[in-house]
Amino acid sequence: MDKPSNDLARMRKSYEQAALDESHVHADPMQQFHHWFDEAVKSRSGEPNAMTLATVGPAGRPSTRVLLLKGADERGLVWFTNYESRKGQELAVNPVAAMQFFWPELERVVRIEGRVEQVTSQESDAYFHSRPLGSRIGAWASPQSRVIPSREVLEQAWAEQQAHQGDEPARPPQWGGYRLVPDHWEFWQGRPSRLHDRITYDLQNAGEGDARWLIQRLAP
Repeated sequence: MDKPSNDLARMRKSYEQAALDESHVHADPMQQFHHWFDEAVKSRSGEPNAMTLATVGPAGRPSTRVLLLKGADERGLVWFTNYESRKGQELAVNPVAAMQFFWPELERVVRIEGRVEQVTSQESDAYFHSRPLGSRIGAWASPQSRVIPSREVLEQAWAEQQAHQGDEPARPPQWGGYRLVPDHWEFWQGRPSRLHDRITYDLQNAGEGDARWLIQRLAP
């Protein structure tokens, strides 16, 4: 068998840009996230709000996909999608998820886990109407995650919905937002010799009035 042109075993990089220490992180993980996110934006990362979202189906089989983060505040992290998609069906059964951000320009990763809830219809409406018209029509045209016979079928559906919906389409009932409410965060900073910095936040005493974040370091 011919050897691949790219030898995967030899592909490696030494991470040397920065360090991460428990004494220097914010006590609130969301504030730490915003700090790193702002730096990712300044670094001109291609799409700093791109994230991998992992969900688990009823048979215990995990699945991932890349989405765009559209909101982050003290309530959690928000994205929008079709509720009837594979991820929507899996979240209906197992309303928990994990997400990951990778910013190679800064040699950083953020991992987040927690329960998932739908955002309010008012939040979904507001975001839907902020989208470009083509994307709003696409939300009506695409039966997300379902098998379709051809690209032409999808484009025909889009054209039909464009004619039917006009310039001010309402939000489809099967389309809206989800919010991940974190109970676990990990901030990963690449370091030389693969001795990476890993700082975690775990929510303690949730729902008891004295909730707090336990900050710890993990071995790389």
